[in-house]
Amino acid sequence: MKIMIIGCGGVAQVAIKKCCQADDVFTEILIASRTKSKCDRVAEEMKNKTKAKISTAQVNADNVEELAALINSFKPAAVLNVALPYQDLTVMDACLKTGVHYIDTANYECENTEDPKWRKIYEKRVKEKGFTAYFDYSWQWAYHQKFKEAGLCALLGTGFDPGVTQVFCAYAQKHYFDEIETIDILDCNGGDHGYAFATNFNPEINLREVSANGSYWENGKWIETKPLEIKREYNFDGVGKKDMYLLHHEEIESLAKNIKGVKRIRFFMTFGQSYIQHMNCLQNVGMLSTTPVTFEGREIVPIQFLKALLPDPATLGARTKGKTNIGCIFTGYKNGVKKSIYIYNICDHEACYREVGSQAISYTTGVPAMIGAMLVVTGVWNKPGVYNAEEFDPDPYMEALNRYGLPWKVEEDPVLVD
Repeated sequence: MKIMIIGCGGVAQVAIKKCCQADDVFTEILIASRTKSKCDRVAEEMKNKTKAKISTAQVNADNVEELAALINSFKPAAVLNVALPYQDLTVMDACLKTGVHYIDTANYECENTEDPKWRKIYEKRVKEKGFTAYFDYSWQWAYHQKFKEAGLCALLGTGFDPGVTQVFCAYAQKHYFDEIETIDILDCNGGDHGYAFATNFNPEINLREVSANGSYWENGKWIETKPLEIKREYNFDGVGKKDMYLLHHEEIESLAKNIKGVKRIRFFMTFGQSYIQHMNCLQNVGMLSTTPVTFEGREIVPIQFLKALLPDPATLGARTKGKTNIGCIFTGYKNGVKKSIYIYNICDHEACYREVGSQAISYTTGVPAMIGAMLVVTGVWNKPGVYNAEEFDPDPYMEALNRYGLPWKVEEDPVLVD
C-alpha cells in the first residue's frame, strides 16, 4: 500500500524509517515537506535498507489545493501528518477533498492565538469548558460527520502521549478492570543531552504546552491550575527519582469522554530545575509569544525566532544518554475488589540512536505514528469518522508495540501519586 508522509523533522524521520521496516505493508512511501532536501536525505539513507519504493516532494502543508494536487498525483491509501499541529485542519481538508484516510500525532493548535477569527471561537469554548487551554480536540472532532459521510477514517493523536497512553487505557479497561476510577499519565524523560537548554521535540509546541495553565478532570469537570503549580516526586523504574509537574494535555479530554465512569484523570511530566529556570526567563522577556512583533522593519514571531536559535531536536540523538519511562497508573475495581496497575514502556535513548539515529522522545512518537497508520491502511482500525486511539480494539496496537520496538510492562500495585 502507498502512504504519504507529511513532515521531515525528528518524529517524522523515525516514522519514515519504521514504515520502511514494515515494507510488507507500506510498499510505496512519499515523503513531502516544505524543505525537499531534508526528504531527499532521508530517502537516500533508506534506499538500500527497504523494499519500499521511496519518493519525495516539496509541499506547503498550509495550502489545501497544493496538498490535494500532490495526493491526487500519488494516490496513497492514507496521509500520515507529522508536520506541525498548526496544519492539521488543512491536511484534513485535503484528505476529504481527495478521498484518503488521515492519521496524525497531535491535536490542532492555532499558530497565532491573537488571530481575531480563532480568538472568537476560542473564547466561546473557554466559557463552555471552563479552562483556558488554547489547544483541544474540538476543532478536529467537528470533522466527524464529514469523514463519516465520505467513508474515510481520521485517527487522531497516535504518538505516545497522546496515543499509546490512550491505548493503555483501553487495554486496562478491556483486560484489568470492570471500572476504572482514576488515571494518572506519567511522562518521564531521564535523558541528558548535555546542552544548557534544549527541547526534546518541537520547541514551539513543547514550550507553549509547559508554560500554559495546567488542568485535570475530576468528578465531571475541569479543574485549572497555574503553570507548574502542582509538583510531585516519583521513583521511575529504569530512571530513578524525578520531579514531575501537572500539565494540561489533550488526551485527558478524549479519555474523559471515552473511558466510562472515570472520576479523575491527570497528566504529569518531568522537568529539571534548569529547564524550568530557562523557560521562565524566556517567557518573562516575551520570547514564548506567538504574536508577531516588528523588528528592523519586518515582522517576526518571537517563539519561532527562538526555535531557530535552539538545537534542532532531530540532532539530539547522538549526544543523549539515559532512558524514558512513560505510562499510566490506574486504580479501580475488578470483581468487586479494588486494585491498581501501572502499564508503561521504558525506552533507551542510545538504543534508539543505534537503530534509527534519533533520541527516544522522537522514537516513542514516531513508532506509534507508523503503527496507527499501519492499522488504518490494513483495515484493522478503520471505521468512517474521526476517532481517538482508545476508541478501537487495543490488542492489535499493543502487539505491534512489542513487535516494533516499544515493549510494555504491567506492574501490579504500583506506588500511587498522591
